[in-house]
Amino acid sequence: MLFSKEPKRPSVGQATIWLLLVSSAIYSNTWNLAEADAADELKRTSSWQILTPTQRTERLRTAFQELGREEAVIEVLLNQISEELNHAQADTLDSITRALIPHSPVIGELVKLTDKSIASGDTKEIQKCLQLLQMEPWKALPAVIRQTSASWMARSLAQNRLFDEAMNAFANVDPSSTLDPATVLFYRAASNHALLKKEDAISDLNRLLENDDLCPIRYARTAKMMLADLQPLKEDTLDEIARIMGDVTRRLDLGRTDKQVKNQEQKIIDKLDKLIEDLEQQQQQQQQQQQQASGGQQSPSQGGQSTPMNDSQIAGGNGNGDVDRKKLQQKDGWGNLPPAERQEAIQQISRDLPTHYREAIEAYFRKLATDQK
Repeated sequence: MLFSKEPKRPSVGQATIWLLLVSSAIYSNTWNLAEADAADELKRTSSWQILTPTQRTERLRTAFQELGREEAVIEVLLNQISEELNHAQADTLDSITRALIPHSPVIGELVKLTDKSIASGDTKEIQKCLQLLQMEPWKALPAVIRQTSASWMARSLAQNRLFDEAMNAFANVDPSSTLDPATVLFYRAASNHALLKKEDAISDLNRLLENDDLCPIRYARTAKMMLADLQPLKEDTLDEIARIMGDVTRRLDLGRTDKQVKNQEQKIIDKLDKLIEDLEQQQQQQQQQQQQASGGQQSPSQGGQSTPMNDSQIAGGNGNGDVDRKKLQQKDGWGNLPPAERQEAIQQISRDLPTHYREAIEAYFRKLATDQK
């Protein structure tokens, strides 16, 4: 009969190939599971997590219950926030904070003071905002509402280059307790970056990048660029001096002429002094090494003389021996040269340096001229 024959058994070679294919599939599946477990483990060990819409809603529900709101009011408020956050351009911190204004007088006061102080640039108004974060009505709010609204305020200050004030507001925030931890870590890192707090900025950037595949792309990409910018930064270099000058410029643009600005200006002068002194010492060491390498003998002069002149020999040359005594005065006229001569001197000094360091050198000599008066 057609089907009465025994099935053909595979050869040894075919069986070997089949076993290899099965083993490969099992190994591949095992490897994929290992990768998934490793990713899950990384998420479990990271210091913060991106909240899902459900998690966010449940945290808000609990907070509104702590405020004593009725369930019907809570549902309306949660639906309002959810609908707004469903829009592509919606912002978590702004949407939630402003939605809370009718339900919390202290948050309404916070938003009003923040908007007013940023519009006016008045430091006293900004201090009122910061003081509000220390008052009992604010501390009585549920933690998630308090942390999220403080994050909104700190980010608003940072977006307007008020980095010192932003850091004071961020001091009241734990990123993992907010509804938008990625935004908190990013803007806190940006503020520390602007204030040249290298280690603090790098710490926040590394924390942000723990979940770089989940946080907004613009945050992840900018964080990596900030890391690359900060890591090679060293103290007492022209790079650091230029950044401090940029910070002074920012403060002056904001109308700040306080003690902190003066301290930053003095820091620029001190670091330039140290840098110039180090360069002079380095040049002296190089000259000494060259003299030692040549056996202590001077190089031939342009006149063709190859040996030192004897003390008893009268040197040639003409001249009445008069000296312009004005040129012997120490540091005389450095800051008071005619404009053309001063510019030429600065160009000579800074000819081998990047052009954006020229401002630092000009500031140094202006300070030098001021100290002589």
